[in-house]
Amino acid sequence: MTHHTNKILVPVDFSEQSLIALEQSYNLAREYHAEITLLYIIEDSGMLAKFFSNEQHDDMRKNVQLQLDKLAEDTEKKSKIIVNTLIAKGTVYEKVAEVAELIGASMIMMGTNGEDGFKKRFIGSNALRVARESKIPVITIKGKHHRNGCKNIVLPLDLTKETREKVGKAIELSRLFHGAAVRVVSVLFTTDEFVVNRLVRQLGQVKAFLEKEGVECTAEIVKSIKGKDTLAHNILEYASQVDGDLIMIMTQQEIDFTKYFIGSAAQEIINHSAIPVLSITPKDKKDTTLFPNPY
Repeated sequence: MTHHTNKILVPVDFSEQSLIALEQSYNLAREYHAEITLLYIIEDSGMLAKFFSNEQHDDMRKNVQLQLDKLAEDTEKKSKIIVNTLIAKGTVYEKVAEVAELIGASMIMMGTNGEDGFKKRFIGSNALRVARESKIPVITIKGKHHRNGCKNIVLPLDLTKETREKVGKAIELSRLFHGAAVRVVSVLFTTDEFVVNRLVRQLGQVKAFLEKEGVECTAEIVKSIKGKDTLAHNILEYASQVDGDLIMIMTQQEIDFTKYFIGSAAQEIINHSAIPVLSITPKDKKDTTLFPNPY
C-alpha cells in the first residue's frame, strides 16, 4: 500500500440514483483503502443563473454545503470511511473530469438514469459524457439493487487493439476483489471462418494468460441472438446469465467503428445495464496487442 490515499470521487445531486451510487462506493472504498469525495456541481449555465443575484447564489451554495455535510456525516457513520466534500460550479461532465484530476482520484463512481433526456441537468444524464472525457476509470450505476462485493467481472472482447490494456485491468480488479472470476465473452455476428478463427484464438490466448496470472476465468463465444442483434443487448444478456457484478468496457472515441465493436456499443451498455459498468478510456492509440497478430 502506498502512503498516499486512494480517492473515489462520487458526484451527487441528492437524487435517488446518485445516492445508490454512493452506497455502492463504500464497498469499493474499503477494498481500495480509499476516501470518498462527494462532489456537488452548481450549473452556472442557462437562464436561471442570470436571474439569481450573487446573494441568492451564496445562499444556494450555503444550502448545498449544509446538505452535503449532512450526507458526508451520515455516510461516514454508515460506512466508517473518511468522506470529503467539494462544490464546483460549471458543466457537470467537464467539472467531474477536472475535479477528479485535481484531487488525484483513482476512480469515479456515479449514478446514471439511462436515457432520461429531460433531466439534462442532473448527474445521471451526464454519465456517458463523463465516461468519455475522463482519464480515469468510471463506474456508472443504473440499477437499484446490487450485491455487496464483486464475484464476477464480465469482460467483453472484440478484435480491436485495446485487448491487452483491458485484460491487465481485469486482472487488477480481480485481485482487488479478492479473486473475483473474470468472464470473458465475445459476440459473434458472422460465420466468416477467418473472423471466427481469430476470435477463438484470441479468446484461448486471453484465457491462458489470465489463468497463468492465477485468475479464475471462463471464456465464451456467444452467437448473436436472432432478432436481438445489437452487441450491447448480447453482452447484457450474457452478463445477467453469469451473474455479473461489473461489466468492463473500453469507450473508444472513434465514430467510424462498426456496430460490432464494443467502443460503439458503450453508450447503449451504459444506458441499459442494470449491472454496474466500468468504463476505461484507452490510454493512447499505439498498438498494445497482448498477443502477436494472428495473421
